[in-house]
Amino acid sequence: MAGRLLGRALAAVSLSVALASVTVKSPGCRGIPAFRNSFSSCWFHLNTNVMSGSNGSKENSHNKARTSPYPGSKVERSQVPNEKVGWLVEWQDYNPVEYTAVSVLAGPRWADPQISESNFSPKFNEKDGHVERKSKNGLYEIENGRPRNPAGRTGLVGRGLLGRWGPNHAADPIITRWKKDSSGNKIMHPVSGKYILQFVAIKRKDCGEWAIPGGMVDPGEKISATLKREFGEEALNSLQKTSAEKREIEEKLHKLFSQDHLLIYKGYVDDPRNTDNAWMETEAVNYHDETGEIMDNLTLEAGDDAGKVKWVDISDKLKLYASHFQFIKLVAEKRDAHWSEDSEADCHGL
Repeated sequence: MAGRLLGRALAAVSLSVALASVTVKSPGCRGIPAFRNSFSSCWFHLNTNVMSGSNGSKENSHNKARTSPYPGSKVERSQVPNEKVGWLVEWQDYNPVEYTAVSVLAGPRWADPQISESNFSPKFNEKDGHVERKSKNGLYEIENGRPRNPAGRTGLVGRGLLGRWGPNHAADPIITRWKKDSSGNKIMHPVSGKYILQFVAIKRKDCGEWAIPGGMVDPGEKISATLKREFGEEALNSLQKTSAEKREIEEKLHKLFSQDHLLIYKGYVDDPRNTDNAWMETEAVNYHDETGEIMDNLTLEAGDDAGKVKWVDISDKLKLYASHFQFIKLVAEKRDAHWSEDSEADCHGL
């Protein structure tokens, strides 16, 4: 009992710190540095919604993590009403469904063993060898040997499709350029009077939704390496290229990823794959090709988990996977680009 009380106290402190950081700083399929190569403190209000959702004070947060059926299955989650999402709300009859996908139970290298296995002793809330088990949102509670989703109940326990118990870390590279006419001039939106920004979007094979290319961080891998690798694999089909083609792609991507960039978001993601014991966290970073010269010399070609890839105009009419809509909205704000035809809309209302 004392351990549980201590865990709850630590979780409450971490939530308070996370919320405080949001108020003082300026403003997931998969699986993700700032100006002058130092991370900027850019947090959008999804972080506030997610963390306050764990106290049950927000009714519209933590939605995708409660959807049924669970992705890639016919498993229906136990229904969790808005007012009972938060762990601080007593719910003695809570009886979530247990589900871990066969592909995870098969024991691939990217997945943890079952908690019950005698030789598995994960160091939660710590760096566990090469596996990062720290959450970007602070400490999370451990109950009955299992980590507990910091955003609240999902109606499902186990790991679902996620390999790691606790946080599963991803990286999402947002590659942008200005939309230009045939003469090379930036195109201004006739209503908002702002230039139109474009980003590279992929259509995921598994769910058919358009998304930011991205994927899971390998154990011991730096986020910057994940961002570059995942963009190459999903938007340039680098895995299927010859050695010479791969070297050419790597040279151009090195130039792009060495430029000034913006950290758009770092933390928990409301993802349909999340469970009570495993959840997605990401770092979304914007790399902007100001002149367009780098990306103009790279041919987009869908690969790996992507079925299609293309440049997409950024606006409030986008429909994207997971929390990617909010990421893109913040990019438009940071780049002072067109977002909405509504003169009263602005990018601060996330």
